[in-house]
Amino acid sequence: MVSQKENKTSSVQQLIANSRNKKTKKIVEKAMPTLLFSAALISILTTFGIVFTLIFETFEFFKRVSITDFLFGTQWLPFSGKEPLFGILPLIAGTLKVTLIAVVVAVPFGIASAIYLSEYASEKIRRTVKPILEVLAGVPTIVYGFFALTFVTPMLQQIIPGLKLFNALSPGIVVGIMILPMITSLSEDAMSSVPNSMREGALALGATKFEVAIKVVLPAALSGIIASVVLAISRAIGETMIVSLAGGSTPKFDLDVTDSIQTMTAYIVQVATGDAGYGTTIYYSIYSVGFTLFIFTLVMNLLAQYITKRFREVY
Repeated sequence: MVSQKENKTSSVQQLIANSRNKKTKKIVEKAMPTLLFSAALISILTTFGIVFTLIFETFEFFKRVSITDFLFGTQWLPFSGKEPLFGILPLIAGTLKVTLIAVVVAVPFGIASAIYLSEYASEKIRRTVKPILEVLAGVPTIVYGFFALTFVTPMLQQIIPGLKLFNALSPGIVVGIMILPMITSLSEDAMSSVPNSMREGALALGATKFEVAIKVVLPAALSGIIASVVLAISRAIGETMIVSLAGGSTPKFDLDVTDSIQTMTAYIVQVATGDAGYGTTIYYSIYSVGFTLFIFTLVMNLLAQYITKRFREVY
């Protein structure tokens, strides 16, 4: 009799606990969509807030400076005592110099590394090398900047005697090293997603392993590879610390890579450190340059998405 009463009591307690658990689960199920929607909404509102701030402050700048002079001017002299000049072309030229050098360094080595990891390396080597490359991507950019200034530049000066201490070549090479892991990792992922049946079919037809990699795998993974390159370029365009430390602060509208330059991000760093007072034209020029940089990176990201959709292979 006692055991029957204990069993009934325990069963009643289990029913109560189960009902409570069901109520808790129902509350969680109802609350989670609201919480997740709130998180997504905060992200969207933050993005709109950043964009609206850039647009509003940029319009304030263009109330003081002609947009034609800004877009087509070839001199950037905001601190000139006589007549400040705000032609954005020298800053764009400096940014593009560093970016193009970085692309020349990163794209060939990145794609070659991806081909090796995808087609030639053993599973053990792949598991060892790829995490090392991804760790390299996590190195702080200020470390890369000091590396460019204290190691790469002196080494290049031994090869190029006329190379200045601050130049475009050194930070361009180091930015290329910085974006190399991004290209390698994303390109290797794209190549690894190519079905093995395509490789086996090409080998069965008499193709060599190198021909399979170049003529079969590479074209099949082309959308992912191009997207990785475009994303890496947008990362190079927005790089700040490397070009600030090793590039200099002399905006010039020319093709010389051995002399001091100034990029858009380096100018923002220069002014943001306190060289201009709040509400001045120089202060608002930060936002105009930032908005220009935003347009560059936005176009690159949209281009990456278009290329990914346009050339995506369906297996």
